[in-house]
Amino acid sequence: MDFKNQIVLVTGASRGIGRAVAIQFAKQGASLAVHYNKNKIAAEECLSLLPGDSHMIVQADVSKAQEVESMVEAVIKKMGRIDILVNNAGIFENHPIPSMNYEEWQNAWRRTIDTNLIGSANAAFLVAHHMIKNGGGKIVNVTSRGAFRGEPDAPAYGASKAGQNALSQSLAKALAPHNIYVYAVAPGWVATDMTEEALAGPDGDSVRNQSPMGRVTSPEEVAKTVVFLASEGVDALTGCIVDVNGASYLRT
Repeated sequence: MDFKNQIVLVTGASRGIGRAVAIQFAKQGASLAVHYNKNKIAAEECLSLLPGDSHMIVQADVSKAQEVESMVEAVIKKMGRIDILVNNAGIFENHPIPSMNYEEWQNAWRRTIDTNLIGSANAAFLVAHHMIKNGGGKIVNVTSRGAFRGEPDAPAYGASKAGQNALSQSLAKALAPHNIYVYAVAPGWVATDMTEEALAGPDGDSVRNQSPMGRVTSPEEVAKTVVFLASEGVDALTGCIVDVNGASYLRT
């Protein structure tokens, strides 16, 4: 796969899956716009890991529509265009019904939906308008197995990811006539710095055993899937949802 001269915007790219995605694209010759929200140091560290010198970092709170617009405009102004958008930024908050009051419940839902679903929808809208003018592009949304199996202690997260799946399929149908192809990848547990403590704890083995492979997914496995979907020759996969979770969402 060759992404030379391709401009890729990856949201939530400072750590975890997003960082792995940025590295994989850069290894294939792409120029990256590394998005972050609060952790500029982590974003700069990601930037330092990317081969080549044609990359940038960009800050935005994707739950805020104006900041998403400013992010897209900043990337286009500096990089010239956006060929590929990877909507990876997201949050996960536990909000179990028995232990929350109504105000806390509403706030958890609003933060989660605004970030995970509306934020990615806004980024896709703005970038799609740009791609239409440029003749096409690719959008990959990072969703979750939680869209299929439910998240009893974080129902807003599961709902937001199911919404992202539906968004991906709706956009695939709406944008194909403009040569814009849209895909979703659905990881489960992924071995990142954010899950390290949980995986090393007393429940780590039960998490790993959710998959018949007996392990969790690596960020590189997710990243390679994203890069594959964004490559040439797979346009007919538009609208697909690719499970990158070791069959951990399937019932046994």
